[in-house]
Amino acid sequence: MSQRTGWQRIARRIRVPLGFVFAAVFLWLARPSCTTLLASLALVAPGVWLRAYAAGYVRKNAELTRTGPYAYTRNPLYLGSMMIAFGFAGAARSAAILVVLALLFAVIYIPTILSEESYLREHFPGFDEYAAAVPRLLPRLTPAATGQTAGAFSRERYLKHREYNAGIGALAIYLALALKWVLAHHR
Repeated sequence: MSQRTGWQRIARRIRVPLGFVFAAVFLWLARPSCTTLLASLALVAPGVWLRAYAAGYVRKNAELTRTGPYAYTRNPLYLGSMMIAFGFAGAARSAAILVVLALLFAVIYIPTILSEESYLREHFPGFDEYAAAVPRLLPRLTPAATGQTAGAFSRERYLKHREYNAGIGALAIYLALALKWVLAHHR
């Protein structure tokens, strides 16, 4: 049986609502410039792409996905989220946002990842072998030979997981930051 700690259960439940609260504080504290907005695309765009790509492979709770981006990192969805978040932190030009964001990821996502790994270990016998070959977060340079050969990107899975919301959210944040930048220059 899974041995989740109390904090792991809480972290899994609050990560999305806390993200909305952080987004409001982020927009309030952000001081974007044209340069930082453009530079942030170097992390945000690949982060959105990675989340979309990973969502088209994963079959949550049905199988241990080991192909596509999951042959490089066990957590491509979280890696994509971190890329997006830190890209926007750079766009905001705020050290406070960067520090709070790093703390939030440490306090929320580390326990969430560990909890999910506990679940996967319990339900999928090949997890330990997979975990030994594929890093938790920072990706390998080449795909691991995971023994799973079947598996291709599925547009249906991508749509089922509603991953297009990450792209819509990123566009909304860029629009809000651009508006904030424009208003700051027309006072």
